[in-house]
Amino acid sequence: MEGRAHNLPHVLRLLTGLVVLSALMGLLMAGLAIPAIGAGGSATKSGVQAFNDLPSEFTVSPLAQQSRIVDASNKLIANPYDENRIIVPLKNISPWMRKAQIAIEDSRFYEHGGLDVRGFTRAMVSNFSSGDVQGASTITQQYVKITVQENALRRDDKEAAKAAVEKTYTRKLQELKYALDVERNYTKDQILTGYLNLVYYGDQAYGVEAAAQNYFGISAGKLNLGQAALLAGIVQQPTKFNPVLNPKDSQARRNAVLDRMQVVGSATAAEVAAAKKVPVAAMLGNRKPPKGVCQRSSEPFFCAYMMEYLQKSPQMAVLGKTPAERLKNINQGGLVIKTTLNPTLQKATLAELTKAVPIGNRSNLGAASTVLEPGTGKILAMAQATDFAKSQLNLNVDQKYGGSQYGFQFGSTAKMYALVTALESGMPLSGTVDAPTASPSSPYLFTPSVMKDKCGTSPPGWKVENDYKSGGDLSLAKMTAESINTAFAQLVIDLGGCKVHETMNRMGLHQGDGKPIDTAIPAIALGAGVVTPMTIANSYATLAARGKFCEPTPIDSITTSNGKAIKVPPTTCKQVIQADVADGVNALLQGPLRDPRGTAKGSWTSSRPAAGKTGTTNAHNQSWFVGYTPQRAAAVWVGNLKISKPNGDLTTLNGKCFGTYGCKKSVFGGTIAGPVWGKIMTAATNGLPIVPFTTPSERVKNGNYVAIPDVIGNSIGTATSKLEGAGFKVKVGSRVDSSVTEGRVASTSPGSRAMAGGTITLLISRGFTAQPQTQTQSKPRTNTPKPTVAVPTIPTFPKPTKGPKPPKPTG
Repeated sequence: MEGRAHNLPHVLRLLTGLVVLSALMGLLMAGLAIPAIGAGGSATKSGVQAFNDLPSEFTVSPLAQQSRIVDASNKLIANPYDENRIIVPLKNISPWMRKAQIAIEDSRFYEHGGLDVRGFTRAMVSNFSSGDVQGASTITQQYVKITVQENALRRDDKEAAKAAVEKTYTRKLQELKYALDVERNYTKDQILTGYLNLVYYGDQAYGVEAAAQNYFGISAGKLNLGQAALLAGIVQQPTKFNPVLNPKDSQARRNAVLDRMQVVGSATAAEVAAAKKVPVAAMLGNRKPPKGVCQRSSEPFFCAYMMEYLQKSPQMAVLGKTPAERLKNINQGGLVIKTTLNPTLQKATLAELTKAVPIGNRSNLGAASTVLEPGTGKILAMAQATDFAKSQLNLNVDQKYGGSQYGFQFGSTAKMYALVTALESGMPLSGTVDAPTASPSSPYLFTPSVMKDKCGTSPPGWKVENDYKSGGDLSLAKMTAESINTAFAQLVIDLGGCKVHETMNRMGLHQGDGKPIDTAIPAIALGAGVVTPMTIANSYATLAARGKFCEPTPIDSITTSNGKAIKVPPTTCKQVIQADVADGVNALLQGPLRDPRGTAKGSWTSSRPAAGKTGTTNAHNQSWFVGYTPQRAAAVWVGNLKISKPNGDLTTLNGKCFGTYGCKKSVFGGTIAGPVWGKIMTAATNGLPIVPFTTPSERVKNGNYVAIPDVIGNSIGTATSKLEGAGFKVKVGSRVDSSVTEGRVASTSPGSRAMAGGTITLLISRGFTAQPQTQTQSKPRTNTPKPTVAVPTIPTFPKPTKGPKPPKPTG
């Protein structure tokens, strides 16, 4: 009985509070003034009825939370978000934090049922005397208010969001009704967990985990007493008590929280005194302020690509109809987006690039590489040797996904497409090209008159150099291994530039802006066009997959916050060239790596079969190697990012120093890009079984050459009629020594067989055979040279409307 007697004043106060509260509710809802508490009666009854009529079922929607982009081993790459919030369970929140927040916001949280009658009554009486509408809200009521506001913002309903925090009695009563429902349906720990994850702690930090990382660089589970008190104090006025902006106010507020914790018994006097001794400024020494999603990523360039891809790729329509809708779902949905990025290979790729081109080098050098899986389009690595903090331009990808408008000139890597077109047209692997002779100092001029179609050149023509003096009857294998420019220029002209251009389109080659490669022959034949590393790596991967082209994809899977898989459509794949044609090109492209005179000799030391092609621009400002095995494909680009003058060329690489590779007087595709590719590809294929390329079929080996009518000794007119009648195209070539009557056909090129519909060059007799000289002379051409493809011309590639002008490329 004594215990009850001691509690009697408390009980009386509580009863009085309940009477006052009931009367006030009725009067408020009735819209009456308050002459006295005793004026209850019917107004109170009607007010209670109105209160009961308010909606009572409160839905706790999942919080907007960060999604997770992870690599193939589930290691975190990035957390996309609208609000910097990281959801954590209560067990991962420091007990000090729980105590501090309860002490300052709602010390009787574990005792009431959603409404703290004592505090609410006191606040209401104060409100009536002051004419204001103030708080005394419990943590449950605050949780309700912020949740309603959050849900409205997620619906883009600004009016509802504003109404959720308005200082009106109607809103407060609705909040109370919802709070009572929340208390009936959720435990106290569940409510506290929701509150601590939802509330705003200033400085763009939502929820206690993001706040702990932002201000102290630690997780919420490691917060000490002083840190917890500081955070708990911010909630009331997030700007005024922001310790970064207002350290003095923040420190005073922290101390007030500590004092309150001592009063309610959450901390001892000694603990509080010790915590107060630490200045707020000293507490922020290890803070990790929120950055842009990708600025804080371990793989910032790949992260930036992912954010663009998720919003813009047709494959990602499962995330929303529009980029804006997709971004909202990514930032708020708590998705787990698993990518195809191989972390071990990614690390190795970046390491090899930076060995050649250190990040932050003074020569403005850059390097980039993309590695893919042929037959699936999976992006396994994407790295570049530049500083993301200084420039977010992604050198690997198209403009649509964060790359440059054009890309980079790709030089002699373009020659692959002529080989594909030649074998498709029936040229055998043993076929030859009658290549004009040229050297670095003595280029050959291809005139507009030799062009077959609109993919040509403008007057006066196109001068083409070779890296060394070469020309004559050259086999496909030799001209590929040694990257002889005039031979490929002639081959493309003989095939028809537009025909080769169509092959490029089929194999997925395009500029950085998504448009087709320019139709000028320099762009088609020798790579004066512009592409990105990912685009050309994936195009070459078509050969590794025996003619199957697949759109690049970084997506492995996407799951919702509750673990449900989102069905992502597979990437688009299609057979774009015949498998045996790809086999034939694969055989030829092993030459640059294996031939004693190959342009990339020494770049590939493994016994594993590999193929590829070097590329260099004639200004030596870009170095490329694009190559593959049957299981992996990769492109490596090394270049100078600095333009020598406005709208001019990129600065040459000649004379530059390349990290562990040293300084180079002259730079070609095989000088830097080739060796770097070899090391990246060694890492990419490590542990994979050795798979050989498929042996070319007899059809591809032999081609579909047909016999050329015998026109030796005929006049030019007669010979032309015979050949055109047989379906061939004809051009008149040079004059040669011959015993045939002067002015008549001495021989043809090709000699006895050629592709059906191909071009036959007539070589015209001078009417005599030169007498042998005492000096050694070159062996005269026979009347029946090896099967050959005729040789046409190449146009000047026009400047892009923006950016540096494209120089002519070399091997």
